[in-house]
Amino acid sequence: MTLEEAIERKKLFILDYNDLLLPYVNKVRELKGTTLYGSRTLFMLTHEDTLRPLAIELTRPPKDDKPMWRQVFSPGWDSTSCWLWRLVKVHVCAHDAGFHQLVVHWLRTHCCTEPYIIAANRQLSSMHPIYRLLAPHLRYTMEINALARSLLINGGGIIETTFSPGKYSMELSSAYYDQFWRFDKEGLPADLIRRGMAVEDPTAKHGLKLTIEDYPFANDGLILWDTLKEWVSDYVNHFYPSEGRPVESDEELQAWWNEVRTKGHGDKKDEPWWPVLKTKDDLIQVVTTIIWVTSGHHAAVNFGQYHFGGYFPNRPTIARTNVPTEEPSEEEMKLFLNKPEITLLRSYPSQIQATVVMAILDVLSNHSVDEEYIGNVSERAWSDDPVINAAFERFNGRLKELEGIIDGRNTDLNLKNRSGAGVVPYELLKPFSEAGVTGKGVPYSISI
Repeated sequence: MTLEEAIERKKLFILDYNDLLLPYVNKVRELKGTTLYGSRTLFMLTHEDTLRPLAIELTRPPKDDKPMWRQVFSPGWDSTSCWLWRLVKVHVCAHDAGFHQLVVHWLRTHCCTEPYIIAANRQLSSMHPIYRLLAPHLRYTMEINALARSLLINGGGIIETTFSPGKYSMELSSAYYDQFWRFDKEGLPADLIRRGMAVEDPTAKHGLKLTIEDYPFANDGLILWDTLKEWVSDYVNHFYPSEGRPVESDEELQAWWNEVRTKGHGDKKDEPWWPVLKTKDDLIQVVTTIIWVTSGHHAAVNFGQYHFGGYFPNRPTIARTNVPTEEPSEEEMKLFLNKPEITLLRSYPSQIQATVVMAILDVLSNHSVDEEYIGNVSERAWSDDPVINAAFERFNGRLKELEGIIDGRNTDLNLKNRSGAGVVPYELLKPFSEAGVTGKGVPYSISI
């Protein structure tokens, strides 16, 4: 097919880190033992619903007397092209690993949950029904974030010494927040639409049509999203009956949401996209989004890190050397042509860096023995109310159904992205788990 046809048929996908990373390339290159590019990776959606990489573009901006350098790489049939392709994939994997850890994981779950917690404890009494609904989703997050600031994302800490943005890691995370974060896009359906992974379709299941039908995170996640929203709807409708107090006259609730917006996100307080809390539907959407971020989203991006990244060549977190074609010296090209495996190993993280990352991913992927999983244990305030207790039992039943659905999907050999030889079964959104590194389980809160 032609390029135009591929675009029209939604067969082309791009992993685009060019604009976000480009302002940091020259600064990162001044650091010892690392390098950086802007990158774009183009994928083709195959007839089996799998993504096949077509090309990788690496860009270095101009600096001093050096003009901008840019090269596009693609899979080749000769040995030299194959080795170059391996090398540039190391760089893209490092970019993706850094973005995952700094934006998708830290920023969008750990960091942006803090204002909800602080405002809830300041503005909502412990007896307020919405506080009681949110309470299990706020457990241990401030404590784990404090530990992260002292050991993980601190200056000269693990992230800065083992991930490719180096000491600019937090600056890059903040830059993404400034340019792209918005509350109304943090719920799963809106997030999928924003990323071009779905379009609204009232006739489709969940109201969305996926652009990649075999997309495990979306397929499992949308069932979990609907289940969470049903539980929140039952809860809110009980405490805010149509003939009772309206949402907009609940002073505690309005004070909480006002503080989230004006204090917790003061630099974005005047953005037009902030939801208002006037109706029950407004409240249901806001609360479901917060619960999704603290449970489903965090579980999906955290507890599989060791499974997918513990073997570091599968997901290197840093690229230490430039590709040999950028400014080819006779010595470097000779080494690359004669011993390309040495060039590849020099580009990978060092042994110490790889070992540290393996250890920290093991810790992050670990469920504690006192983990509390969504829908597994009811809060006392819920079980004391017969209506809410019945709604919770329905919630628990829906989650058990999801477990069975996921098990069935992982044995369907037609789903190439979650089953087959060498494919890790996608279990990250299975609600329940035992302790340890299991690659499954959705806790109520961000507690690791």
